Amino acid sequence: MKKVISIPLLRNAKASGTYPYFIPLDENEGTEVIYHGRHIIMCGSNNYLGLTTHPKVKAAALDAIERYGTSCTGSRFLNGNMSLHEDLEAELADWVGKEAALVFSTGMQVNLGTISSLVNRGDIVILDKEDHASIVDGAFLSGGKIERYRHNDIDHLKRVLASLPEDKGKLLVVDGLFSMEGDIAPLPDIVPLCKKYGVRLMVDDAHAMGVLGGGRGTAAQFGLTDDVDLIMSTFSKSFASLGGFIAGESDVVDYIKHHARSLIFSASIPPANTAAAMAALQVMREEPERIERVNQIGDKMRKEYKNMGFDTGDSVTQVIPIIIGDDERTFLTWRMLFDNGVFVNPVISPAVSPGRQLLRTSYMATHTDEQLERVLDIFHKVGKELQLI
Repeated sequence: MKKVISIPLLRNAKASGTYPYFIPLDENEGTEVIYHGRHIIMCGSNNYLGLTTHPKVKAAALDAIERYGTSCTGSRFLNGNMSLHEDLEAELADWVGKEAALVFSTGMQVNLGTISSLVNRGDIVILDKEDHASIVDGAFLSGGKIERYRHNDIDHLKRVLASLPEDKGKLLVVDGLFSMEGDIAPLPDIVPLCKKYGVRLMVDDAHAMGVLGGGRGTAAQFGLTDDVDLIMSTFSKSFASLGGFIAGESDVVDYIKHHARSLIFSASIPPANTAAAMAALQVMREEPERIERVNQIGDKMRKEYKNMGFDTGDSVTQVIPIIIGDDERTFLTWRMLFDNGVFVNPVISPAVSPGRQLLRTSYMATHTDEQLERVLDIFHKVGKELQLI
């Protein structure tokens, strides 16, 4: 049976006014959004470098529309491939230190297409239990056998790998930066195990790209780029666009290009999104201070929340959870923060384990010190009122 959010819970939340999803924002100005005329500080976005409003990124998207129109109206496999796509792929491969890259229309499609094309029946795909849903779905689509290990538990991973047949193809797929609790995969421990047991390694850097490793991701953070076989990321976070890519050895990327159904049977990423991602990458190269700033903000906010008495779990990044531990209490806390002017993301089971219900907060390089102080004041006020601290 599929794991889904409890329907009675959602009905009760709607009845009580604490339903927190599908909020129709009127405007999105980066660090602030407007809802029914009210300005609300956004602390729930993946716009980590604040590039959705960067003049160069916006100008690139507009110029692409003027030159190419609004859509390629076809799959890259047939009529929808453009030199613009291939130029971006070359830049991305260089950025992450791999031979080649392949651009898909969404990050979800990257994981669905890559995993399902590389893993066949009889092969084995190994997953961290907290891996993103797109990784899990890609593994199911592959038809291979799925093995899971407890989140970031290296001893358990070692036992899992040791139990697998030596003659089977094996792919381990892990989030670099886990999107709900802000912790990082221990690649220095994972890489040696993969080498010992003959396992290929793919890292999903959707939330790490533009943030860790000087912006180049988790493998770069640990100096392990050459030891990771495939690096994946999206354009809907630090790249301020929509789409995604996989990067690795040229032969492997070419194989994915000709076998990934989510690429072959989808329209290609529109020119405006392609150009925006390219411009965002250029800004990352030219303005490294943005990467430094978002990490500094993460460190500051985590420290302040801990000092107040909030539980921030194992976060070490710009994604900081406030662990509540109860569905209804999580929704209520979200509502009070929202009414006081702070937008965060309430996350409940099955997106997190029971007892780990949380408010996911995340930060941008463009948040001002004044905005951050305001957020901390509101969290302190709501935390005291609800006896969370």
